[in-house]
Amino acid sequence: MSKVISFMHISLDGFVAGPQGEMDWIEADAELFDYIGKRIKRGNTALYGRVTFDMMQAYWLDAGDKPTRTRYEIEHSQWYKQAHKVVISNTMKDKDFTNTTIIGDNLTENINELKSRVDEEILLFGSPTATHSLIQQDLIDGYWLFVNPIILGRGIPLFANVTDKIRLNLLPTTSRFAGGVTELNYSVEKQYTQIADGFSKG
Repeated sequence: MSKVISFMHISLDGFVAGPQGEMDWIEADAELFDYIGKRIKRGNTALYGRVTFDMMQAYWLDAGDKPTRTRYEIEHSQWYKQAHKVVISNTMKDKDFTNTTIIGDNLTENINELKSRVDEEILLFGSPTATHSLIQQDLIDGYWLFVNPIILGRGIPLFANVTDKIRLNLLPTTSRFAGGVTELNYSVEKQYTQIADGFSKG
């Protein structure tokens, strides 16, 4: 059974984008790109919300072919084109996207089915709205966060409408980067309560 890992750049006060979706505050340099790229390459399945998927399609399909391309853009463009892309959307219609599956209804059933047939971890890239839905249905197994040295004050939060406590275990892979970004890795602690005929989430 694979795990869904939320990959996010966040501000110190917990926002993943500005009020209008701005992401120009994110610190990104060659050191960070190289570090992230090594982990991304270990898997072959990517999860997106519709808005993030539209941005990825618009940029990464030909990013590696541009005259000003960087090594990271070449490598990630190649990875993106061959990766299995899964889009969570109730509005996107089936289109002729290569290596792409659209999930609209039955989110829990479809995500668990995806987990059951994928060996490596499934990275959920950005996609705050989709992330909120997955959190509410207890479908996220871990968080791979890059905390940026900035306080936004307002914007789109990573966590919204969370009604139950979610206990996390900090994994021993924390890294710090020259630009001031700190990486944090957490696994979600799944808790179960024994009942007469089995176990239920507690």
